[in-house]
Amino acid sequence: MKIFINPGHDPRVDSGAVNPNTGTRECDVVRQAGEMLADYLTNAGCEVKIMQDDDLDMVCATSNEWGADLFVSLHCNACNAHNARGTETWYKSFNGQRLANYIQSQIIRSTTTIDRGVKQSDGLWVLKHTDAVAVLVEMAFIDNDDDLEFMNANLDKIVRAIARGVTDYQGGI
Repeated sequence: MKIFINPGHDPRVDSGAVNPNTGTRECDVVRQAGEMLADYLTNAGCEVKIMQDDDLDMVCATSNEWGADLFVSLHCNACNAHNARGTETWYKSFNGQRLANYIQSQIIRSTTTIDRGVKQSDGLWVLKHTDAVAVLVEMAFIDNDDDLEFMNANLDKIVRAIARGVTDYQGGI
């Protein structure tokens, strides 16, 4: 199975969300998570390609041209209220919902994060313009200090759970 991993935001152009107290940047966290996920999925026998860039047309075109079976975009959520917490996984298609459910279930079972659920979106660019079964995982709220601390302490658990969700989906096809 060919898995395309897209850590969100290009550090040269747009760091994504930033924690106002620590300066931790979304682009750096998701890059680390993406590299870890690529290693876990490669070790599980998947063919993996990873691309972090703000040119979403190019990201989607690269995934489509490569013939990816699955597309996983990694992000950190943000909310100006600073009290939002938890993990959510977005999808567009029926099979995207299946993949999102596997990933979200593994994350919830493996960590103490708050379950914000699996959500459908027709407007998220990478979900809309990718031919592969696609999901976007919001691992935690980077602008919430408690969620950031949780994510820092549990990034390996979160990424392993995402990898298990992918392989669970793969086994269910």
